[in-house]
Amino acid sequence: MAIDKMTVSLLTIILIVMTSCKEMTPSSSNSLKRESDNFALSDTTSAAKTTMGPSAIDLAPPPLSQFIRRIFQDSQGTMWMGTNGDGVIRYNGTSVDYFSIDEGFNGEAVRAILEDKNGKIWFGTNRGITSLDLTTSTTTGKPSFTNYTEAQGLKESNVWSMLLDAKGTLWIGALNGVNSFDGAAFKPFTLPETVVDNSRGVSSTKVVHSIMEDNKGRLWFASNAGAFIWDGTALETISTANGLAGNNVNDMLEDRSGNIWFATHHNGVSRYYGTKFTNFTTDGVITGEEIWSLFQDSKGNIWFPAENAGVYKYDGKKFTNFTEADGVQSNAIQTIYEDASGTIWLGGYLGLSRLKDNRFIHVTESGPWKDKA
Repeated sequence: MAIDKMTVSLLTIILIVMTSCKEMTPSSSNSLKRESDNFALSDTTSAAKTTMGPSAIDLAPPPLSQFIRRIFQDSQGTMWMGTNGDGVIRYNGTSVDYFSIDEGFNGEAVRAILEDKNGKIWFGTNRGITSLDLTTSTTTGKPSFTNYTEAQGLKESNVWSMLLDAKGTLWIGALNGVNSFDGAAFKPFTLPETVVDNSRGVSSTKVVHSIMEDNKGRLWFASNAGAFIWDGTALETISTANGLAGNNVNDMLEDRSGNIWFATHHNGVSRYYGTKFTNFTTDGVITGEEIWSLFQDSKGNIWFPAENAGVYKYDGKKFTNFTEADGVQSNAIQTIYEDASGTIWLGGYLGLSRLKDNRFIHVTESGPWKDKA
């Protein structure tokens, strides 16, 4: 069905009138979209839907085709997808649900998800951290969110990373510092003062992108000013001065052999063992210098996305590159995850994908979430 400029204008006016009758949250977004011959106006602040023949005014939650930043599966088998601006998406095996500010979820950009030993799910967002009590939610059928911000003692509400250490302490990395949380109170943790030199000038703001605990119980903090190691007594700095490919570190990973991997923002991937660095991108092994995350699967393979170069898998001997030709939805992948069944998932600018028969397939609200029996 063809659509002219007058029709688009009319539909836009209808949307403006409808949304002006209610308060718009910071995460709200409106869009005109076409699916085959059906047209829909979408407003992410409401789950209401009105259908009128082949065309529809669709006030539905944001689709899974949006930017997925984080993927996580909890102990009950539920899949959680953190978005870049519309809260979190839940898939429980039968249905897809969306939680944003309207449902009490305090955040739009979800950058970290984990589960503690008590079955609580924790989300790190641009507005602080939010916990979800699965026990209460299962009993009532409704999500029971608890939000923590600076008002509750958090040093900085713009959260980028989280870690639950072996002692049960929650560590939170944010825009300008680190907090630890023992379940009762937040405590600030100070990293060394550094100067960040970037293309926009010199800044002292430190963003803690990732936190990791190694097999010796040491904590590693990845930031835009290098990495820091805390052994419980003293801090050690890892930077380009030691051989790291770049100081702007997005993620870290300890593999089964005790190697520490670094994903840098503009300088590719570094592998560190003892005192020696191997910098794969600068050594010409891989292409793509902007690396957002690292993941090791149950078979020991190291996975990472490379900006404009798809996804790489390293089996310890060679790299395999997956691109759009292999079904990767875009060459801008943000996160990689393996679920309990061994399925590899990708999240990125164009939504969610999963690996099947050495090829990635796109997953929407209607699936396919899993292979047919």
